[in-house]
Amino acid sequence: MICYCYMESPFGQILVAGRKGELQSVCLPRDGSAQLPGPSWKLDPAPFREVVRQMEAYFSGRLRAFDLALAPEGTHFQKKVWTELREIPYGGTVSYGEIARRIGHPRAVRAVGAANGANPLPIVIPCHRVIGSDGRLTGYGATLRIYVEGYRTEFDLPVRMILEPLPQASMQLLDLEERTGRQHATVIT
Repeated sequence: MICYCYMESPFGQILVAGRKGELQSVCLPRDGSAQLPGPSWKLDPAPFREVVRQMEAYFSGRLRAFDLALAPEGTHFQKKVWTELREIPYGGTVSYGEIARRIGHPRAVRAVGAANGANPLPIVIPCHRVIGSDGRLTGYGATLRIYVEGYRTEFDLPVRMILEPLPQASMQLLDLEERTGRQHATVIT
């Protein structure tokens, strides 16, 4: 049986889920709302105490690497990508092409991007540390708020990014700035 709980984060409620003491899913908020659990999932925060503790420590800047039992579900290729993502050090970035080379598939850059976007454990498996070959943030399926907060937490510097649609990205940035009282990023076109 899959158990789940919710936890607060700098960008809203996160749903965490897993079974048998292994974390399988970190569901980030969408459009400002927490995601819903599966219909047969059981609300039980007890198995996630350590997950919540480590994620809170990460968001406060006190933790740089997670030490959790993980069981992400995906294809063999996706799991290779996700394993390699965990090797990117805190505060570091790697291009999609470099990940493709590291896993032995140098021409599979787009497939690496797709696997990165399908990561069921964002933050814990740091898909936000992967950048385009030109050094820009690209292709990430989450919101600007998550990008900015992840980069603020790890890099503590302004982030330049291009996200479409720009008006929605701008609104999310303003919301983040209002909530935190600081300017973390510059959206450029």
